[in-house]
Amino acid sequence: MRSLLALLIVTLALAALCCCEKDPKEPSGSLSADSIKIKKEVANAFVKRQKRSSLYERYFEYYKNPMEQMHERCENYPPCDYLSDQIGFSLAYNRFFGRY
Repeated sequence: MRSLLALLIVTLALAALCCCEKDPKEPSGSLSADSIKIKKEVANAFVKRQKRSSLYERYFEYYKNPMEQMHERCENYPPCDYLSDQIGFSLAYNRFFGRY
């Protein structure tokens, strides 16, 4: 509960800093998109990824299916990746790595 409260306070503090900061070049009423954005590193510091709860989802997060492994193998080999854009994945994979 304390971490949630701390996260809320940090978020509100960052929002207040972004909204209350005045730029002398701009009129007082308008906000530009640049004044609202924050850096990715700062955002990742207080926004955490939600953990998956079911065992089924955790299993498929760690282990890839064979088709996905073949796609990655083809993508990592530049001639196969180029040819898959031209004629399709299955034909390109068969040409370079044999039947799947």
